[in-house]
Amino acid sequence: MDERRRFERRSTTIRVEIAHPAFGTIVGFTQDISDGGASVAIENQPCPPVGTVVSVRFRKMVGAINEEPVNMRVVHHQRNVIGLMFSPGTRTG
Repeated sequence: MDERRRFERRSTTIRVEIAHPAFGTIVGFTQDISDGGASVAIENQPCPPVGTVVSVRFRKMVGAINEEPVNMRVVHHQRNVIGLMFSPGTRTG
């Protein structure tokens, strides 16, 4: 498979809260994350449409990784996994 990713992916599981005024808050868990974005698995909830800009908060067991939500864009979805891309200038940690 041809791999053209700009950022190295790290396989990790982090709780993700995805918010948007049209659908409220969706909770999912990362499958992997990079400096460019994250793949997030969502169960039993509809996936936001591709192109939607959402507010995202990453949470660990005790507290948040980012206190202020960051804007991310939905770049793809397949079944219950969505690809989120960080907006330019926004990264966590």
